[in-house]
Amino acid sequence: MKKTLNIMFAIVCAIALVTAVQAQAETIKTRIGDLSFTHDFANGYPTDATVKKLFDEMDFQRAVQAYIWSIPIVSMAQWQYAHNQQLGAKNGQIMFVESYDDKVGGLTYNATTPYVIPFIDLADGPWVIVMPEGEVRGAAHDMWQIGITKMTEPGKYLFVGPGQDVPDSAKNEGYRIFQSPTMTVMLGIRLMSPDKDVRMDILKKIAIYPYAERKDPKPRGYITPNGKPWLAAHPRGMEYWERLADVLNREPIAERDRFFMAMLKELGIEKGKPFRPTERQKEILTDATLVGEAMAKANDFAKRMEDAHYVDGSHWDFATVAYPDQREEYYDQLDERAAWLYEAVTNDPAMHGQRTGEGQIYMAAYKDKDGDWLDGGVNYALHVPPDAPAEAFWSITLYDVDTRCLIINKQKIADRSSRMDLIKNTDGSVDIFMGPDAPKGKEKNWIPTVAGKAWFPYFRLYSPKKAFLDRTWVLPDIEKSE
Repeated sequence: MKKTLNIMFAIVCAIALVTAVQAQAETIKTRIGDLSFTHDFANGYPTDATVKKLFDEMDFQRAVQAYIWSIPIVSMAQWQYAHNQQLGAKNGQIMFVESYDDKVGGLTYNATTPYVIPFIDLADGPWVIVMPEGEVRGAAHDMWQIGITKMTEPGKYLFVGPGQDVPDSAKNEGYRIFQSPTMTVMLGIRLMSPDKDVRMDILKKIAIYPYAERKDPKPRGYITPNGKPWLAAHPRGMEYWERLADVLNREPIAERDRFFMAMLKELGIEKGKPFRPTERQKEILTDATLVGEAMAKANDFAKRMEDAHYVDGSHWDFATVAYPDQREEYYDQLDERAAWLYEAVTNDPAMHGQRTGEGQIYMAAYKDKDGDWLDGGVNYALHVPPDAPAEAFWSITLYDVDTRCLIINKQKIADRSSRMDLIKNTDGSVDIFMGPDAPKGKEKNWIPTVAGKAWFPYFRLYSPKKAFLDRTWVLPDIEKSE
């Protein structure tokens, strides 16, 4: 009898123990769903299903942040891909872009002045760029879109790749010598003269060739898109990560980016190895491009950076919110550079006229005076007050939200500027009209938009005057019109 009682007691204890253990298991509710543990959260292990969920979420979050981090270099890689693969440019060959049709593939290109853009691969050694006299504005940039040097002065420039020695012979040959942080350098040059013959004469005098050819140079010359379709906007889906994996394998890794490289490793992107993602990785990466771009849009079109502020109550922002070196005192400007380089390209000091009083000023608007997002099916007007404070000229250019490239319409009109024959008011002010319907009698001042397509404008001032800098001249908001 006693033995039976002991057995029953042991069974009861075991049942009680099992019940107690089962009672200690805990499931907690979080923003990523329910997470289950073998005991309470503090003492328990995550269940196998929860481990899988956590790793999937960890990799997804890292992919989304890697998207935002990589916006500058993927933009440059896609731009280079478009020049080389879609348009057939060779190493060091200038892509000369002037017409509306040729410009529609470039991120927020200025529709008023032509572009002179070569990509130079320094893998086989230094390259020479000879800049002539004339009305030229430009700069050299690395693949993270950090400026290396301005190139407004005539003379010989020598670019040397990372880890390469500066040739001894070059030190006494009159070169301006620069060591690039990346193996590829992009030169962004504008020809500012309104005279086409003058512009073409300057273009033909720009000479780009390897330093090894210095005694018998063979400049690579220039080509034009010549109507070929091309697109430098960030690719979507898996193509985004393919472009990133490729450029990371071609370029050195900066010390500041080593943690991001660790995040990418579990996603199949690892320097020195081919990018062959598993089906699981593809699913995570594809979703991450959607969420990453959605975050990039919010970060760009609803800027929360103090440096974007124009004047109180205005819906105009300064588009360029990142410093040219992308550095604050204690951090690098992750969100600031993503906001600018999602919609635009390059970021040299000349593009920060609101800070320097020189070069250009770029202002962007995404909402009208009422706070509504700009819509291609709605008619709008912008009143440009008299005496716009620009020594050279001002312009307003419209871009497509989808691509951030020139707005595409059947009229092939994307901008209006003070260089054009615009209809002026009696006080010298100008009204610009934007919308699907042409304003009767004021077609010269109209930029057509397309219903069903969102758009945004840049208002540019070239060589700003004091009246802009001290805000005695203020650009009003865009308003709905009849």
